[in-house]
Amino acid sequence: MTPSELLLEGVELMLFGIGSVFVFLVLLIVCIRMMSSVIGRFESAPPVEPVSNGPAATEVDADLVAAIQTAIHQHRARRG
Repeated sequence: MTPSELLLEGVELMLFGIGSVFVFLVLLIVCIRMMSSVIGRFESAPPVEPVSNGPAATEVDADLVAAIQTAIHQHRARRG
């Protein structure tokens, strides 16, 4: 084989490889979109209900607030 024939065979092989990868990726994208649409049709969004823990939900323990403030103060002191 001459060098030009080898070069043409290499180019053909390269184009075949690039083409097969391109076709595979296109099929992969099509399959993913189809699965997404099928799942979207069967999936129902659960109703969102407001969570209420009563009046204690808004009250914060004073010890907890003091611990958080101390931790923030120590963090800021270390950072400089």
